[in-house]
Amino acid sequence: MEQNLNIFGQPTGPALVNWQARTFPEPVTLTGQYCRLEPLNATQHTDSLYQAFHPANGSPSFWTYLSVGPFDDPQSFSAFIRTAVASRDPLFFAVVDLRSEQAVGLLSLMRTDVRNGVTEVGNVMFSPSLQRTLLSTEAQFLLMQYVFSELSYRRYEWKCDSLNAPSRNAASRLGFQFEGIFRQAVVYKGRSRDTAWFSVIDSDWPALKMAFQRWLSADNFNAQGEQQFRLQQMIQQAQTQADPRA
Repeated sequence: MEQNLNIFGQPTGPALVNWQARTFPEPVTLTGQYCRLEPLNATQHTDSLYQAFHPANGSPSFWTYLSVGPFDDPQSFSAFIRTAVASRDPLFFAVVDLRSEQAVGLLSLMRTDVRNGVTEVGNVMFSPSLQRTLLSTEAQFLLMQYVFSELSYRRYEWKCDSLNAPSRNAASRLGFQFEGIFRQAVVYKGRSRDTAWFSVIDSDWPALKMAFQRWLSADNFNAQGEQQFRLQQMIQQAQTQADPRA
């Protein structure tokens, strides 16, 4: 890669011609084939989310790596939802299953930095019925598409407890690049957290978008709903097509 040098012969980052601060994310509705992301609403979503997060055979382990919960009763959960609705950053979205029209999960855009075009997907609370489904992947795709294709941000982050293997695996599967560990970065639930950092940047997005669209296509699933090709395979293929040297 050609290196940029200033008049003193010092290496510098690439120049950004006509760069301008980005706009703040809005409480928009994003609709896909299987799910819809819509602004979190206490009246519309509280009951269905409480049921989704507290199934009869549910396990408290669901809440281990989340900064909130578990909630022992509907009242405490409702208070959390009201607080989330009032928040601007994080900006919360409900994940609605288009088949049932019920909210089955939450996620947010947070730590948004409009000056530098950076935001983070966080507060990912996907109920047991949403985890490892088409809907969960599409929900992540819809929010990523909003950030890059509509807001034109430069960087999209994912952070989690370094010991949270499912979250780290999910980030890698979705095309985020691992960047390292921030030691003792957070204190939550009375314990210390080393934070694993991942990111997608704008130059990654075209290949990722192509891979997501191919993976989410009905042609990629048989009559039993089983995938023909894994998302990571399609990401690798799209990256190779974008850059044969990859």
